[in-house]
Amino acid sequence: MPNRPDFSNYLVHFTTNRVPVSNDNNNPTNKYKEFTAKERLISILNEKVIKASNMPWTGCHAVCLTECPWSSLIDHTNHYSPYGIGFQKSFVFSRNGSPVYYVRADQFKKQKWHEHLKPFVTPFWPKYTPSKKKTEIDFPICDYTHEREWRVPHDLHFDYKDIKFIILKNYTDMAKFPKVFKDSIGRDKFILLDDYNKIEKLWPVHKYD
Repeated sequence: MPNRPDFSNYLVHFTTNRVPVSNDNNNPTNKYKEFTAKERLISILNEKVIKASNMPWTGCHAVCLTECPWSSLIDHTNHYSPYGIGFQKSFVFSRNGSPVYYVRADQFKKQKWHEHLKPFVTPFWPKYTPSKKKTEIDFPICDYTHEREWRVPHDLHFDYKDIKFIILKNYTDMAKFPKVFKDSIGRDKFILLDDYNKIEKLWPVHKYD
């Protein structure tokens, strides 16, 4: 399927400045909890692997990516960071990745998920859930459908040739970014988010009052 304004053949993994959601000692990403989002991206590129982290609700390990189209990515970075690494869907799929299952909480609690499916499951219990349902099912509001999430149920190993783009915040980041990565990945694959923020400010075609 060709790229469209509401569809992309690419997925992005954004790093974050936040500590891992799960503080479980078995969470493989705990050793990076003191890293900034940019430092985490550099670590990923240095190790050529995105470490699978503990998922809320199931405790399974997975790598998370978003299918958000570009018109939504700028808003998405406000919740994570302006640092990300992008791959083609075909690459992620070949590594056992797929879209997550957004499952209603009243259905979620009735399932005994197979161990191979659990890493892909996310409860869906939006704020517009009827009050009666909220009374029947004791479950917090949970709605991540806007992230159009994909997951890989294990560490995601890659080579530089597999990378389709790198997102950085600005020209300063690009200038100071390790030369070895710019040479190995290709400077033409670096996208600066500040450029697109400026475009949105001057021509706000994706925002409405």
